[in-house]
Amino acid sequence: MSVLSKAALSKVEVAGDAAPRAAAVVRPPRLPDGRWHPLEIVFWLLPVASWFLFPQYLVLTSQIMIVGLFALSLDLILGYAGIVSLGHAAFFGLGAYTAGLLAVHGWGEPVTGLLAGAVVAGLFGWIVSFLVVRGQDLTRLMVTLGIGLMLFEAANKASWLTGGVDGLSGMMVSNLLGTFEFDLEGKTGFVYSYVVLFLVFLVLRRLVNSPFGLGLRGIREGGRRMPAIGADVNSRLRAIFTVGAVVAGIAGALLAQTTQFVGLDMLGFPRSAELLIMLVLGGTGRLYGALIGAAVFMIAQDKIAGINPTYWQFWIGLLLVCIVMFAKGGIVGGFANMLERMRERKENK
Repeated sequence: MSVLSKAALSKVEVAGDAAPRAAAVVRPPRLPDGRWHPLEIVFWLLPVASWFLFPQYLVLTSQIMIVGLFALSLDLILGYAGIVSLGHAAFFGLGAYTAGLLAVHGWGEPVTGLLAGAVVAGLFGWIVSFLVVRGQDLTRLMVTLGIGLMLFEAANKASWLTGGVDGLSGMMVSNLLGTFEFDLEGKTGFVYSYVVLFLVFLVLRRLVNSPFGLGLRGIREGGRRMPAIGADVNSRLRAIFTVGAVVAGIAGALLAQTTQFVGLDMLGFPRSAELLIMLVLGGTGRLYGALIGAAVFMIAQDKIAGINPTYWQFWIGLLLVCIVMFAKGGIVGGFANMLERMRERKENK
């Protein structure tokens, strides 16, 4: 037998040994079953632990939860439906101004103010969705950016209503459930934000694991093939865009009520850009990626800006580059990939 034939035989033997191993590693895709992973329970206990361990940071923690809720709204339309947006702050600002204006004019009840912000933002999102779903990525970017800029300038011009660059002040938010006053230490705001975030997350978790949510993933991966199985792509995209606007409106109203102030920056383009950075940091299409990305961004911003107030964005940019280069799928995606590799090594031993 020649040397070449021996080498070829060796390769066949190696391939023959590797085939059962590869077959043992590859798993068929599983549909979501809705069960809670132990890490999820630990994740939701972290804010409770922070209440006792870091009581001096209750205000910061509540704002992280609110921004995380806002990031969830973008994850719905970008991570699950593949709709890119640079004007998502428009819905956040609409929710904030709705709750703020109601509180300024005598309707300070928090829960109904929150619902009013959600309804107004959702209605506006439903109208905008007819424009957004018509185009592709670049068109959607420009349409959402243009709508955000128009809304920002409209709020700036209507200073008699919104306060303009000075912001909307004079809000009188009533006690939560008629009992709990919004205090300066942020205790009521913390509990309020945590409960709202958790309830909304439960709904969204159920939504993305439903047939409707799986259909959105199908649209994201191959939108042109979905009509072949009878799926109405545009109606599904309009629906999830409206839901994203509703969640953004809830987040905006929540921030307005807990801080009792609405600034023009809530509608600004920088807020939309920061939200996109948070989502990339944490990982898109995973829900938890939005929450973790918001927490990492805001904690880094708070700590780095405290050390270097002028150049803190340099370090945020460096962190973003490192995550994109070395952690596919963001922080959550990188962590999931690491767990998967560890499981494969354990099974191959």
